[in-house]
Amino acid sequence: MEAPLSAGTGIQTPRSTPPANLPPTPGTPGFVAAVEDALKAFFLTRRPAVEPLGPVFVQAADALELFVLRGGKRTRPAFAWTGWLGAGGDPSGPTAAAVLNAAAALELVQACALIHDDIIDSSRTRRRFPTVHVDFEQRHRDRGWVGDSEHFGTSVAILIGDLALAWADDMVHAAGLDAAGLARFAPVWALMRTEVLGGQLLDIHGESAGDESVTAALRINRYKTAAYTVERPLHLGATLADADPRLIEAYRTFGTDIGIAFQLRDDLLGVFGDPAVTGKPSGDDLREGKRTVLVAEALHRADATDPAAAALLRTSIGTDLTADQVEHLRGVITDLGAVDEVERRITELTEQGLAALASSTATPAAKERLRAMALAATSRTH
Repeated sequence: MEAPLSAGTGIQTPRSTPPANLPPTPGTPGFVAAVEDALKAFFLTRRPAVEPLGPVFVQAADALELFVLRGGKRTRPAFAWTGWLGAGGDPSGPTAAAVLNAAAALELVQACALIHDDIIDSSRTRRRFPTVHVDFEQRHRDRGWVGDSEHFGTSVAILIGDLALAWADDMVHAAGLDAAGLARFAPVWALMRTEVLGGQLLDIHGESAGDESVTAALRINRYKTAAYTVERPLHLGATLADADPRLIEAYRTFGTDIGIAFQLRDDLLGVFGDPAVTGKPSGDDLREGKRTVLVAEALHRADATDPAAAALLRTSIGTDLTADQVEHLRGVITDLGAVDEVERRITELTEQGLAALASSTATPAAKERLRAMALAATSRTH
């Protein structure tokens, strides 16, 4: 039996009716605004539960709300919404608002993943702002409190990430889904939560155990990113439209391939991206020692053809590299052909995913939209 969604907070949230002109097209400012409006409305309903705990918890909840609303393309709700539309969902129908609310809850899962990921990766910034653990570390330091500021910041951020995951469940329960829709939705939601946490654990284990294989890196991409970024959001949207199994299977194939290609592009940006565009220091993935497919491919090729390059990569990755050292490692990785191989994989996966989509029974409009979203995700510069 699949794990159910959590029971929720017990706070009764009025079920909303579909707003006028509910945006049917993900990627537009209107759609982003609709998702953010749903999130703002949800955060407002948490106030009665938060305020009795006092100002400390209010500040933590406010920090989560600020983090969630500070930016982002709302990619996961966009895939869920489009999956629903592609399976016959009516954007002007009576269930549209509930579907949008449930889709928006994916942003809280994303918040949990990012807040915890920043702790694990010792990241100091996110979207050009201090990460949550750094923010609370600084609050501790500014107030002259006792104990270690860094430990305090990490501890608070862990709890705020946990709160985001708990509230994601609460938001689904408050979305206004009917019993049948929630029953279809819940098992997929449970799998998605397990997969993203499992992918994170695989990532940590791979770095610590020194697993340098391309196979291990691809498995991490599959579960840490692809499953909850594209595959499961599409799957969730399809379940809410009560789609047939063949469409769900096509969505999942498309989602897995495009989700992995998305992460491969992110791996390239983590080494070669422009900080002014990505919002993160250049070469951070190399300093953090991330065992990406790019790094795994470079090591595999270096072991076969250039032992000196292999030794340099192994002794450099995961250290406090200077800008010049990062630039040198970029050249080594490029010369080994690893960048070209990752680009080849991105192209191959994108083509496979688009082929699965093209042969599916999704509506023509959804196919067109998903194709555009896939190409944007896999060829992006930030």
